[in-house]
Amino acid sequence: MPEQIPPDSVGLVEPQLAIFNTPLELACGQTLPHYELAYETYGKLNSNKSNAVLICHALSGHHHAAGFHSMEDRKPGWWDNYIGPGKPIDTNHFFVVALNNLGGCHGSTGPNSVNPATKKLYGPEFPIVTVKDWVNSQARLADMLSIEQWAAIIGGSLGGMQALQWSIDYPERLKHAVIIASAPKLTAQNIAFNEVARQAIMSDEGFHNGWYKEQNDYPKKGLMLARMVGHITYLSDDAMRQKFGRELRSGAINFDFGAEFQVESYLRYQGEVFSENFDANTYLLMTKALDYFDPAKDYNDDLVAALSHASCQFFIMSFTTDWRFSPERSKDIVDALISAKKNVSYLDIDAPEGHDAFLLPIPRYRNAFKAYLARIANEVKANEN
Repeated sequence: MPEQIPPDSVGLVEPQLAIFNTPLELACGQTLPHYELAYETYGKLNSNKSNAVLICHALSGHHHAAGFHSMEDRKPGWWDNYIGPGKPIDTNHFFVVALNNLGGCHGSTGPNSVNPATKKLYGPEFPIVTVKDWVNSQARLADMLSIEQWAAIIGGSLGGMQALQWSIDYPERLKHAVIIASAPKLTAQNIAFNEVARQAIMSDEGFHNGWYKEQNDYPKKGLMLARMVGHITYLSDDAMRQKFGRELRSGAINFDFGAEFQVESYLRYQGEVFSENFDANTYLLMTKALDYFDPAKDYNDDLVAALSHASCQFFIMSFTTDWRFSPERSKDIVDALISAKKNVSYLDIDAPEGHDAFLLPIPRYRNAFKAYLARIANEVKANEN
């Protein structure tokens, strides 16, 4: 818990709820008659509404990206390293909007919401949503906030996929897309990891075919295993070696199946915490959205053709040791953008932290991020006058 709010923090923030009564048609063929999106804002919207930045979250993210909900908070929002006064996404210059996507479990309409057709929780009957659906719902949020064009849309991992989809579906509504540690579609290996995580959840006896809430239960072991698998893929071999090595918790081998190595203890702890704070049905939905993402599919599997619709400028960043979303996948986006004759900057950052690097205050990453956003801030300022 902070003894005092740091000077570069956005400070105490309060979540807001956007309510939409216009039905939303989904890619799966179903329609949501009504939905809500939880979101937070940081900074101030300027007079011509040209300084707005949208933050798109990754798989287990949410709307609380920066600042504190109370002085009792033990830690700030998930991207507090990068959002705030003087930080790369500088709230002295930008009006920042961060939201929890449809299907989420942190305030937006999802499996734990009431289905108006049955008057019961949606549970496993909540429709499968796609990145395209998220972008459509986010566009309606922008309309509600009277934001015709985003100065930038920014996201890491699954968030970067949303920024890429925005550039294709709403090309005139963003000036810059900042895509970090992402990909134009998942590899077969990535889909396989997601399936292992889903099977861990669905095979847990506490899952009850997705109706665990009605049974006052939840698939704790399955969620723990899913998170443990995820953590292994988010860290590089170097990062795990530096963080844990082969250190034993007690200093000696016990010849049993308890958590003897520090890395085992870490994974079990992370899994435990995650299982208590994230919804299983939401995890299934989010991983499916990842699996289904492939914007080139609507253009005869031609990514260049898909990106020919984009009119924004792009900044793509990747990390050398990220094997979950490798630099090669970012280069696929860069190559397609170059072939489509789009304005793109690319940086591959030498960092040992693996996929999680996009969340961490790595100097070269932070400096490049800050320099690019400062350029956008200057563009905004020039257009204000």
